[in-house]
Amino acid sequence: MTERPTLLVLRALGLGDLLTGVPALRALRRHHPGHELVLAAPARLAPALAATGTADRLLATDAPGREVPHRLPWDGPPPDLAVDLHGNGPASRDALARLRPARLIAYADAGAPRWRDDEHERERWCRLLRHHGIGADAGDLLIARPAVPSPAPGAVLVHPGADAAARQWPPDRFAAVARALRGHGHRVVVTAGRGERALAEGVACEAALPSGDVLGGGTDLPFPLLAALVAEARAVVCGDTGIAHLAAALGTPSVTLFGPVSPVLWGPPAVPRHLALWRHHGEETRPGDAHGPRPDPRLLRIRPADVLAALEELPLPPPATPPGRGAPVQPT
Repeated sequence: MTERPTLLVLRALGLGDLLTGVPALRALRRHHPGHELVLAAPARLAPALAATGTADRLLATDAPGREVPHRLPWDGPPPDLAVDLHGNGPASRDALARLRPARLIAYADAGAPRWRDDEHERERWCRLLRHHGIGADAGDLLIARPAVPSPAPGAVLVHPGADAAARQWPPDRFAAVARALRGHGHRVVVTAGRGERALAEGVACEAALPSGDVLGGGTDLPFPLLAALVAEARAVVCGDTGIAHLAAALGTPSVTLFGPVSPVLWGPPAVPRHLALWRHHGEETRPGDAHGPRPDPRLLRIRPADVLAALEELPLPPPATPPGRGAPVQPT
């Protein structure tokens, strides 16, 4: 039996990066239906990749932070096609070129279109593919809803963590939002990524939420559980991090808080169910350091009242207020 031709894609980054890459991955899958599509990415993303249905398998990579893997553990014959969806420099391009693919698509390759700093991440990679004759639609980002049920259907998910301090809104402001939402009759669940348990518990305690309404934190929540929580949530409130992209991919209403980087570059689709808050005062699209050590000044311009007002703009049905619920607490 003849082996299938191989298509190796490099995007060895995080959950949000994977989800913003779905339109490009889906385009490659459609254009090369007979190829085995392999994504080089961290092993922890395997369940999320499976949920997108965009690749046949994951090639596990290892690199600190957002660095390019020094070496790709590819042990087969040279790929028939290799695609760099990781970056625009020689490091990621050369990691693929060392495998001697029959064809290579990359921004850092001769004849590639011009890299644009002001372009949305989803559109950036679709434009690269279109330049090479591969039809790609940046709006093709939705993924299937998970089969497992949510442990908190109808809850508003508040996710106070972020991959960097620059994108982490202060915990007391998340608590003010959670407290006000609970006062209005919403169930509020605080979610946490690996190492964020203390942060999430602090928010829940200050908001007077039940201890059982903090999920995750010791380790990352298993992806099927996280996806179920997001898919069945009334809304998601978070910073510019992976769960925001998951809400966009599942079509769940969301309010996302931006600081160092504009939503023009990383924000949700421009549809009524998603609102991005960014207090930029006319600054450029990338005025701050997305991986900086302290909350970005633009992020700190957002107040709890702004988030609550944004939630009221979303197309959400009002929750039923439980009997005996007290008056809502007004945020400061």
